[in-house]
Amino acid sequence: MDKSLILLDLSLPGLKLIKRNPISDSRGYLSRLYCKDTLDIAGLTDTIAQINITLTKTAGTVRGMHFQHPPFAETKIMTCLRGKIFDVAVDLRKSSSTFLQWHAEILSPELNNSIIIPKGFAHGFQSLNDNSELLYLHTAPYHPASEGGLSPLDPILSIHWPLAITSMSDRDKGHALLTDQFKGLLHAM
Repeated sequence: MDKSLILLDLSLPGLKLIKRNPISDSRGYLSRLYCKDTLDIAGLTDTIAQINITLTKTAGTVRGMHFQHPPFAETKIMTCLRGKIFDVAVDLRKSSSTFLQWHAEILSPELNNSIIIPKGFAHGFQSLNDNSELLYLHTAPYHPASEGGLSPLDPILSIHWPLAITSMSDRDKGHALLTDQFKGLLHAM
């Protein structure tokens, strides 16, 4: 088995942390970011359909909480290439025992980690350093008509952001708060 990527289950079913074991020498290092065979074993059999990079200039900035409705639901693999982020996933699967619960991980190049966020989860993050850069691997292309979002400040979610929020997009500020009418997402395979 490949020991360059170690997969760890997190507190919400389906959510996984990837720990990378770089090979280092006097020149620097080599670190595997993605291995289809290893991720297939973990249940991520969908093809990567889109890769994006974001740069968040100011510490304290929050982006999220975003998701796509089926049939464009996506799994994401998030990796912090520069800086440090507080990465958050919220379970929106209506049949899940952890419905509307959240889990967060610190991601950074120094920690050599990534997070797998499965279909049926909302995702967002807070930059803990200026100029934090993230790499997103998506199993579905962005589809604007299927986009959804939750307020990062929703009291029902009660996400404990580690820094004072310094910036959010108008779109993220405009996400409605959850009500009793929100019944969750059907888990789409």
